[in-house]
Amino acid sequence: MAVLPSALENLPETFAVFPLAGALLLPGGRLPLNIFEPRYLALVEDVLASGRMLGMVQPDKRLSRGENGPGLYRIGCLGRISAFEESGDGRYLITLTGVARFTIVEEVEKRRGYRRVRGAFSGFAADLQEPQVGLPFERSVLLAALRRYFAKAGVEANWDTIAQMPDTALVVSLAMACPFDVEEKQALLEARDEAERARALLALLEINAFEDGHGEDDDKPKAS
Repeated sequence: MAVLPSALENLPETFAVFPLAGALLLPGGRLPLNIFEPRYLALVEDVLASGRMLGMVQPDKRLSRGENGPGLYRIGCLGRISAFEESGDGRYLITLTGVARFTIVEEVEKRRGYRRVRGAFSGFAADLQEPQVGLPFERSVLLAALRRYFAKAGVEANWDTIAQMPDTALVVSLAMACPFDVEEKQALLEARDEAERARALLALLEINAFEDGHGEDDDKPKAS
């Protein structure tokens, strides 16, 4: 089991980042990654030797490309490598456990081809606390929206497993696993608190379930 930091002062000031569109890591969530590019193999090797922490961040297509690569969203999430396996064919299979969100203050010099940043965790102290219990609406509302979303996407869900998940874990798991677009994933990451994230998730499930005119309500506004 990963031993995670319990205070902001225990988090690194400078760390490697893995820019990956559509990959959302949230505090408390677990993100499996298949690492095969040489620069990211080097990143994992260096991180394993020095605290096991790295940041996940999405490229921001609204920004122009810089000398280090695509422009990045300013907010990402620091994770700790909690599982590591060598595939036998040159790949690493890792799992990141989300620790806390950060704001990129500046990029620093690359190391062995991968990008690094100086990050600030101020404003995200709550990410290190025990999650609040409960949703800001009835759980049945979220499950109904999820059923509509899965039905449209043709997804077969394990409803027994979903029923057993605590509210906070359910929101984190769905936010990370559902194939929302980059901007939607970023909105979930940047939600002010767990209640706001749950509301945003519910809205995204409803919008995506009804877009293109599918669903029970043909008068529901379409996503722009």
